[in-house]
Amino acid sequence: MRYLRAGEPGAERPILYADGVLRDLSEVTADIDGAFLAGGGFTGDPDELPAADLDHHRIGPPIVRPGAVVCIGQNYAAHAAESGAQPPVEPIIFYKAPNTVVGPEDDIRIPPGSKRTDWEVELGVVIGRTARYLPSPEAALECVAGYVLSNDVSEREYQLDRSGGQWSKGKSCETFNPLGPWLVTPDELRFPLRLRSWVNDAPRQDSSTADMIFDVGFLIWHLSQFTVLEPGDLINTGTPEGVALSGRFPYLSAGDVVEIEIDGLGRQRSVVKG
Repeated sequence: MRYLRAGEPGAERPILYADGVLRDLSEVTADIDGAFLAGGGFTGDPDELPAADLDHHRIGPPIVRPGAVVCIGQNYAAHAAESGAQPPVEPIIFYKAPNTVVGPEDDIRIPPGSKRTDWEVELGVVIGRTARYLPSPEAALECVAGYVLSNDVSEREYQLDRSGGQWSKGKSCETFNPLGPWLVTPDELRFPLRLRSWVNDAPRQDSSTADMIFDVGFLIWHLSQFTVLEPGDLINTGTPEGVALSGRFPYLSAGDVVEIEIDGLGRQRSVVKG
């Protein structure tokens, strides 16, 4: 199944896409939140739901603000190489502020004075079942509610030069996590998935989840040994090569248009604002 949310920030309504038709889920759940996902999502007959009209409505992030946004650094072999780093021997973990999450067509705002704001297309994983001390990566996959297209926008000066030893400063500015449009259940996808990004229509990233160092099951299992993941939490699983940090492309500036896409998960288009 596919879920999305439409409406102004804070007033989005939940929508189901089934059999080529958009259906309003408001009679079933107040929102696409942790409780809804933990209950297995929508399990009824889509034909019994009223049709939904998206005309003139903003598309919001496909889940409510998550309790945690957990991110994985340098998880693609080619991206680690372009960053000048050896592939990590175990996952690099950092956090983004949950209030960075915005819709897939919302603007990206460059922080005042920033000159090193960067894009990162990523496969996002949304948790649907509490994960703590899981016994195996196979068991971890049972905790996945769905997958989502995510842009882990980063300010590299804050992340690297002014970090104080951690990365979250460069990851947590407002609008730094466009998400969606869809939350797609695992049965709808076949891995590996192709990931791509463009800036002003010029290609930037073009890779595959086959280049991931640590796959989704391993990441959830690993994280569960150190923290409890709850329904509705978001994991950003890392970005492939082709970002501005590589030195091959300029960083973002006001007026740029960033587009990202992953097979089966849709496409985003964000305008950069100063």
